[in-house]
Amino acid sequence: MADENAQAGAPQANAANSAPSFNIIGQYVRDLSFENPNAPASIMAGAGNPGFSVNINVAVKKQADEVYAVELTLNAKAEREQSVLFNVELVYGGVFRIRNVPEAQMPPLLMVECPRLIFPFARQVLASVTQQGGFPPLMMEPVDFNAIYRQNLAALAAKQQQAGAGAQPAANAAPQAPAEGGEPDKSQIN
Repeated sequence: MADENAQAGAPQANAANSAPSFNIIGQYVRDLSFENPNAPASIMAGAGNPGFSVNINVAVKKQADEVYAVELTLNAKAEREQSVLFNVELVYGGVFRIRNVPEAQMPPLLMVECPRLIFPFARQVLASVTQQGGFPPLMMEPVDFNAIYRQNLAALAAKQQQAGAGAQPAANAAPQAPAEGGEPDKSQIN
C-alpha cells in the first residue's frame, strides 16, 4: 500500500519540478550617492519650485544557472535658478531565481516584472535619503517598465536596421542580436 502511494506521488513531483517558477532571493543597494553641494543654503526657502529630472536604467546579469541579478539605476537631480539643490544616484538590485520559463518569455520577465517588483523598495530608499538630506522626500511616480521595454526594443531594432542598411541594401537587412559582454543598457540582457 505504501509502495503504491509513493509511485502515485512520483508524477506529481516531476510535474512540480517542471512547472515554471519565479522567486526573489534577495535585494541590495549596490551604490548610493547623495550630493547637496550648496548646503546649507540649498535647504533655505527659495523662490519658485525646483525643477526635477529623473532617469531610470535597467540592467540584467546572469549570475548562475536560473539566477539573475536585476539592477535599477535611478538618477534624480533637483535644480532651482540654475543651482543644484541635490543630486542622487541609486543602484538597487534584486536577485531572482527563475526556473522552467521558456526562453522567449525571459526578456520581458527580467526587464519588466523583476524591476516592477523591486521598484517600490528603491523608491523608498530615494525618499528616505532626500529627506535625510534636508529636503521633502522624493516620491517618484510609478514606472511603466513595459513601456520602457517596448521603447528600447523599438530603438534597438531601428539601430540594427541602420547598421544593416550601411552594410547591405535595406531590403536585405536582418536584425542582429546584441553583442555579448557589452555595456548593459535598458534593452540588453547579459
